[in-house]
Amino acid sequence: MNQHIAFWTKAQMRKQVAVIQGELAPSLVLTNATYLNTALKKWVKANIWILQDRIVYVGEKMPEHTTGTEITDLEGKFVVPGYIEPHCHPFQLYNPQSLSRYALQRGTSVFLADNFMLLFEMNISKALSFMEDVNDLPSNFFWWCRYDAQTELLEEENYFSEKSVRQLLESPYVLQGGELTSWPRVLHGDDTLLHWMLKTKKAGKKIEGHLPGASEKTLTAMTLLGVDCDHEAMTGTEVMDRLNAGLQVSLRYSSIRPDLPKLLRQMKEEGITNYERIFMTTDGSTPAFYEEGVTDKMLEIALEAGLDPVDAYMMVSYNVARYYGLDHLFGMVAAGRVAHLNILDDVTNPLPESVLAKGKWMKRDGKDVSDDRDFQFDWEGHGIKKREITWDLQDEDFQFSGLVGIEMYNSVITRPYNVSINPFSEEINEESDECFLMLIDKEGKWRINTVVKGFAKNLYGFASSYSNTGDLLIIGKSKKDMAVAFERLKEVGGGIVLAERGEIVAEIKLPLAGGMSNLSIEELVVEEKRLTSALRERGYQYEDPIYSLLFFSSTHLPYIRITQRGIYDVKKKGLLFPSIMR
Repeated sequence: MNQHIAFWTKAQMRKQVAVIQGELAPSLVLTNATYLNTALKKWVKANIWILQDRIVYVGEKMPEHTTGTEITDLEGKFVVPGYIEPHCHPFQLYNPQSLSRYALQRGTSVFLADNFMLLFEMNISKALSFMEDVNDLPSNFFWWCRYDAQTELLEEENYFSEKSVRQLLESPYVLQGGELTSWPRVLHGDDTLLHWMLKTKKAGKKIEGHLPGASEKTLTAMTLLGVDCDHEAMTGTEVMDRLNAGLQVSLRYSSIRPDLPKLLRQMKEEGITNYERIFMTTDGSTPAFYEEGVTDKMLEIALEAGLDPVDAYMMVSYNVARYYGLDHLFGMVAAGRVAHLNILDDVTNPLPESVLAKGKWMKRDGKDVSDDRDFQFDWEGHGIKKREITWDLQDEDFQFSGLVGIEMYNSVITRPYNVSINPFSEEINEESDECFLMLIDKEGKWRINTVVKGFAKNLYGFASSYSNTGDLLIIGKSKKDMAVAFERLKEVGGGIVLAERGEIVAEIKLPLAGGMSNLSIEELVVEEKRLTSALRERGYQYEDPIYSLLFFSSTHLPYIRITQRGIYDVKKKGLLFPSIMR
């Protein structure tokens, strides 16, 4: 493949045709395969010819020349298109490289991905280069065009501007705008965002909504304003509402919203029988949630719910490809498509026994046969390295004041409360479920201090460079242990650190831009579980502490957030008190 996005050269296309004309041998032939014909919505038996990374023929015939051709008999096996994840956040402690390698073993080979983190780590030109070059991996990555930061930034124009939106939309790797967390602004008259949405539509690209709890009226209004799809339905009725509004619906099964089993059951009760405008997403789940599977796990749930296997497999392949206008490349076992193929021992078992990605074996007869060289990626060459923290915390940084703190309602919802402790003390009493909370600029220029209630009752020192914007979150009951955790984070160049009585209890090192590990998903799952267990032992009681860290600053969620600009009241859309320059 000459171009990552599968624009083959004329010479390559001539060779592909030469295989059909009997002048050249294919590189691989899968014989006697029962494959999912998505055009007919039925299982068909055929031979599949592949030349390098492209399917060149599917039918009854065998090639005239087979010198050097690998021939694999798939009698009794089933072939389906590689799975597509339509809504991915590939920087959730893992990274695109580690996520794709893990997911390929389970059959997911194409990702529609958020580029949010890239916008904070590099200029737009470097971000575009990254978004293209990551397609050197065996998987394919396509991307979004973000319109807003989901938080209050001190210099938002540096990240989201007419120029940056235009450049993103010009990229063939960017397939949609959004996700549109700032939809209330659009609905209430923000013409800058609406202008960017119109540019997205003029570029022939989709807009992904983010419409939790939206009424029929709101769904209709957002459809009129250009939204094409939404992944926030939490009941079968909400799925029906979105379908009736003309939206594509992405059913979610994630670490903070594992709704899929309930949704499928309630959709059946609603009488939904046509799944052509529906697909499924794990919505950027944290590593431990993927231990049981990625797209294959959602397929397992769908099949257990009684869906016809044809409908289920099309929901994670052809439906997605067709929606994004990529069905000429993905989502079909047909000539001309990229050779992303999953081989199943039974249609009721969606975990592939063998996987082809771009025509190369990634998994064979249940064993990982991928090549390390295929997954090499030049992180430093793309400007992603350890977080360099060249500044120190000072005594005045530990001055906490103010009457309004942040109370956790669940993993991601926070609300204001009246602080009851003495914020000037060195340590908060063990009987209280309150902790000091600091958000401090990754370059040490500003800070905002408050108190958080309900995060963890016995957490003494905690520091994280994993956050919404890459700035540092420091939490704890003991100012001394908070400083210990910060010093360790500084020493390792980014990560999540838990300290207690001067000792490091648990940590996840995140040497890639302070937000990503360079470990495999399997190794990262162990570290995440260890950290989560330590937090639970100290009083964390909600579903997902990693998402709690991510969403402390996220102003698309109610009701109060700690941001670069200060403590922000989401409902009133104003600051309760501002950040302080250091």
